[in-house]
Amino acid sequence: MESAFTCEEGWSPVSPRLISARRITLVLCYVLVVAGVVVLFVVPDVPRWVAYAAVGIAAAVLIWMWWLIGRRVRSFGYAERGDDLLVTSGILFRRLVIVPYGRMQLVDVKAGPIDRWLGITTVQLHTAAATTDASIPGLVPEDAVALRDRLARRGEERSAGL
Repeated sequence: MESAFTCEEGWSPVSPRLISARRITLVLCYVLVVAGVVVLFVVPDVPRWVAYAAVGIAAAVLIWMWWLIGRRVRSFGYAERGDDLLVTSGILFRRLVIVPYGRMQLVDVKAGPIDRWLGITTVQLHTAAATTDASIPGLVPEDAVALRDRLARRGEERSAGL
């Protein structure tokens, strides 16, 4: 995995199934966009060129988002170090969250219906400071549970109050 950040342990990527989950969500949201475009064609007072322009813009945005989802998901990664967990994401605006094990209060594993259908989960990390909460989406359930257990154990070793 490419990363602008370095770590001696190496970065672990998320499952590529997250791409499918995000794209399914995009398509489901686009049902509303399609409904709006259909309304433009049905309403007699709307010029046809406006309806066709809406179709073109909607198609261009869908193609762009489809491509962007793949790039964005490939930017997710995490690395476990001795004293903290690193979580990275982002394409244009890179983000690196460093969560010390001793600051973790809760490690949560969650999955929505599309995620469950595709066999992926999200590990959500909660700390005392709301700004340092981090999540690692797109993990296979077995990996997510193992990561949660490792983080909980390391948090307890460092008096995190898990």
